[in-house]
This record gives sequence, structure tokens and C-alpha cells, in this order.
Amino acid sequence: QVHLVESGGGLVQAGDSLRLSCAVSGLTFGSYAMGWFRQAPGKEREFVADINRFGMKDYGADSVKGRFTISRDNAKNTVYLQMNSLKPEDTAVYYCAGRLRADWTYWGQGTQVTVSE
Repeated sequence: QVHLVESGGGLVQAGDSLRLSCAVSGLTFGSYAMGWFRQAPGKEREFVADINRFGMKDYGADSVKGRFTISRDNAKNTVYLQMNSLKPEDTAVYYCAGRLRADWTYWGQGTQVTVSE
């Protein structure tokens, strides 16, 4: 069975930092592209960032560029999202996902990030 387990969310103040982790098991991690998505209350799920198996990164909304950094540790089967200078509008449930080809096949349960003023 494939498992993606996110951790590292929490309640922080604006300007703080958080590092999310996603531990993956049950698949050949090094072969998969990994990504982070988020969903705020009342909004659609939004692509945040992904990293392919070669380490190439892509970021979604302009609002996260320069503040968020995605990385992966293939030895630990883990993908990370470093989030700096957090803003209240970053409040959302953050999900990690994995894909071998075009479609995001595997998803975690999500971790809540809440940023207060």
C-alpha cells in the first residue's frame, strides 16, 4: 500500500516560517514527481509546487514564489515544503501528492496551516 503522510503544520503568526514534511512509503520514491497543493476554506485546491525525480522544481501562484521552497530527500523518501514569511492568506490544508506520469495519483491526508495576523 502507498502512504503519504504530511506533518509540520500548525498555528503560526504572520511572518513566521514552517517546514512541512511528507513521508512516503509503498512506492519507488525516486521515480516519482512529488508536489504540494493547498486548499483554503471555500476555495478550490491550488497547486503550490512540485519537484521531479531529477530535482527540477516548479512553483504555482506568484504569491508563493520567493517564499516557499520545495525539496526532496530520496534517501528518506520524504518531500519538504519550506514556507517563509507566512501570510494569513497562506492559511489552508496542505496536501502532498505523487505522480509517475501526468496525473497526480497518490495523495496524503493533509496538514492544516493557520497563519494569524
